[in-house]
Amino acid sequence: RLEMHGFGVKVSVIEPGYFKTAITSIENLEKNFLSIWEKLPEETKASYGENYLKDFLVALRKMQKKCSSNLTLVTDCMEHALTSRFPRTRYSAGWDAKLVYIPLSYLPSALTD
Repeated sequence: RLEMHGFGVKVSVIEPGYFKTAITSIENLEKNFLSIWEKLPEETKASYGENYLKDFLVALRKMQKKCSSNLTLVTDCMEHALTSRFPRTRYSAGWDAKLVYIPLSYLPSALTD
């Protein structure tokens, strides 16, 4: 965003929360994580501990249950950013994004960038 400012280009940042998409499907996430885990050296796995993998997968499944499937929350932000006469600097889509990004929005953009 700041890099483009020097060229006179205004950039709006859309910060979505966690939504149900093909990228965030539990099957894909577990498969990718397990693939990476299997490639790790035994020493690295040992430093994380035996329960790390199991606990991470449980947390991943819990998080999946809480994510939204309402993608219009994101596309509405995109539409506003593209069509508004005065678009916002930042957009937060989803309850979880609001929980994280709204408190950050009270800080100056130069700090949060």
